[in-house]
Amino acid sequence: MKIQIIKKGIADSLQNTGNYGNQHIGVQVGGFMDYFSAQLANKILGNPLDKELYEIHFPASHFRFEEDGYIAITGANFVPVLNEKSIPLHEIIHVKKGDLLQFLKPMLGRISYLAMSLNKPALTLTNRKLIEKIDELLFTPAPMRFIPGPAWNDLDTSSIQAILHEPFQTTLQSNRMGFQLEGPAIKTIVSKSYLSAGVTRGTMQLLPNGQIIILMADHQTIGGYPNLGQIILVDLPRLAQMVHHTPIHFSLCNLSMAHEQYQFIQAQFTS
Repeated sequence: MKIQIIKKGIADSLQNTGNYGNQHIGVQVGGFMDYFSAQLANKILGNPLDKELYEIHFPASHFRFEEDGYIAITGANFVPVLNEKSIPLHEIIHVKKGDLLQFLKPMLGRISYLAMSLNKPALTLTNRKLIEKIDELLFTPAPMRFIPGPAWNDLDTSSIQAILHEPFQTTLQSNRMGFQLEGPAIKTIVSKSYLSAGVTRGTMQLLPNGQIIILMADHQTIGGYPNLGQIILVDLPRLAQMVHHTPIHFSLCNLSMAHEQYQFIQAQFTS
């Protein structure tokens, strides 16, 4: 479907599921920040779940459609308007050649997704239930669940208690590379050097200033900061949608629960 970007947004980009399999040679994975919303937009339109689409941040791009077709917008609510008339999220929207899509202001969330198709699909009851489920998962204040990493046992007792019981918050230094948090100073029992090792999306690293950074889609492939843990995959879309200064709490999880939660959610998309 042909479109023209008549005004470029501050950080908008075309994204897909990412470039896996090349991290060992230093190639970033990239891909959707919020794979829940990205997959949902494609599913609403009957597209393959991994089809490339626009990831939109605010201030957002202005899009002019150069042919007739259909779109769906999911994720953050940036108040989308088509030809200056408000349009809903999570719906199949018919667009015509020359139509102009804009986003007025951020109301909820951090990242929006725009999927497109030339063919009109049917919005099924299954999709409606999935939309409700994803909306509930994305914007709940539940703790971020994590699996302890190799440096977890190197923390002093007060730092472990702080991570498990005290609030942190996102900061302005948060982007597609990583979300830097602000909260209690975290310390290891003794100062030690760590060998550089592979990292991935969701890795919780302890910075030299005692604060935590959680790596996101455009993370580096290896790192030498202490690896405190790994945010489970199903909680990362919720983190991606957190705006600046959103409070965050953490809770421990295990690998089997992380796998179970991911398989359950993905089953909803493929049913």
